[in-house]
Amino acid sequence: MKKLHKIYLPLVVLVLSMGACKKEYLSTDPTNLVDNSAVFTTTTNAMTALNGIHRSLYMQYSRQEEGGQGSVNLSMDYMGNDLINTVSTTAYGVHKWITHRSANTLNNAYIYTFYYRIVQNANMIIDNIDAAEGPDADKKLIKGEALTYRAWAHFVLVQVFGKRYDKGASNTQAGVPLMINSVLDGGKPRASVEEIYAQVNKDLDAAIGLLAGASARPTKSHINLNVAKGIKARVALTQGLWAVAAQHATEARTGLNLMSNADYRAGFNNIENTEWMWGSKQVEDQTTYFYSFFAYMGTYSSSANRTNPKRINSALYNKIEDTDVRKLLWDPTGNNKDFPVPSGGSRSTYMQRKFTNAGTTSIGDVVNMRVAEMYLIEAEAKAHLAVEGNAAENINAQNALFTLAKNRNPSYVLSTNTGTALLEEILIQRRVELWGEGFGFFDLKRLNLPVDRTGGNATLALSGVLSVPAGGLEWQWSIPQAEIDSNPAIGPGGQNP
Repeated sequence: MKKLHKIYLPLVVLVLSMGACKKEYLSTDPTNLVDNSAVFTTTTNAMTALNGIHRSLYMQYSRQEEGGQGSVNLSMDYMGNDLINTVSTTAYGVHKWITHRSANTLNNAYIYTFYYRIVQNANMIIDNIDAAEGPDADKKLIKGEALTYRAWAHFVLVQVFGKRYDKGASNTQAGVPLMINSVLDGGKPRASVEEIYAQVNKDLDAAIGLLAGASARPTKSHINLNVAKGIKARVALTQGLWAVAAQHATEARTGLNLMSNADYRAGFNNIENTEWMWGSKQVEDQTTYFYSFFAYMGTYSSSANRTNPKRINSALYNKIEDTDVRKLLWDPTGNNKDFPVPSGGSRSTYMQRKFTNAGTTSIGDVVNMRVAEMYLIEAEAKAHLAVEGNAAENINAQNALFTLAKNRNPSYVLSTNTGTALLEEILIQRRVELWGEGFGFFDLKRLNLPVDRTGGNATLALSGVLSVPAGGLEWQWSIPQAEIDSNPAIGPGGQNP
């Protein structure tokens, strides 16, 4: 594939296939292209290209279920234990653990394409920013952000389409194509899971070095040193590198604060929230209508909200202490009029009000990383270290959990649990704290745990399945058929079995 010499604004390139240059998948000369010799002349212009990546995280693509990162979050939580539908619906069919196993499912193609767009946009910036005119600190910010985006996108892709990372194994199992330059010179084979994680960590380490000396980010839609370290902590947690995860989580939250209980009930729609480390800022003139996160998980008057208020698994809800502010985010009765619904909307038992719209439109800022997650990573990583034999880490894990849990629940006392009991307590806290933020599938897969929706309000009629054993073939999404057809380096033989 020839070298691309132009870029999209706000997106650099729109690529469905990473393989052969087929006209229906890749256009190098659409009307909204500008020559990249102009884009990368200065750091000011290069920042415009970087802003295109930020914008891509919440723009609409082809369908209502393709609303950027928020749509991915919904898919990942629908595949977990704790987000329960009110009605049987074809939207987000992954809830039933069927559609993700079809190579022709549009959602598979969307997620695959969404993250590879980010990768290729980042590659264009990485390959060109060094030659731009402008302050060195600005170059470091732009390149550091681009490297972090490339790492983050590959990290999500390999978790979705590859087998789980197995600590202590060689991890030669097929991952995803590894794209580390902007020259599309032919189809790329699926790199191994180990190769993907090695590149992800290489990119993050380089980004952390750059961002340490970079200019300040303009807004929380941008990535800074704290965010890069937070992603590094996520990656290490997935790899079972507990000490690395704990260290980077601690460093990522340094100088940052947890939100107040009042802010916790404010609707999770404002990027200015003290605790938010990274998110997507939306404004009214960038209306998202029926495809945004808040059109599916909010109070905007969409059919998805009117007919299908989202619920927490009652088995998880019942584990929350009555004095915990988080218990106020769900209504077990379905009759609490303090829980807003769209005009004409239905109510349901255990319906949520964690996410509510900021106004009358579907606009709302989408959170990508919070300080609470860093406490949870630190606590979990240290608890794993204790389980593996370093008993002294029990108290460190207890203390990290205490800071978060005490903030949410004034009656919480320092845990006396140790070992696997402490780890289980931390994981319950994680499920409650991060509900609806896109971690459900990823957490089960990385921990090699089964889906278990039993014992609560999930039913076969609404959820399709109540349990899925850990480690089976169904934990890998099918590679989109368009990629199989157009990329000879993968081909039919490279599809997930």
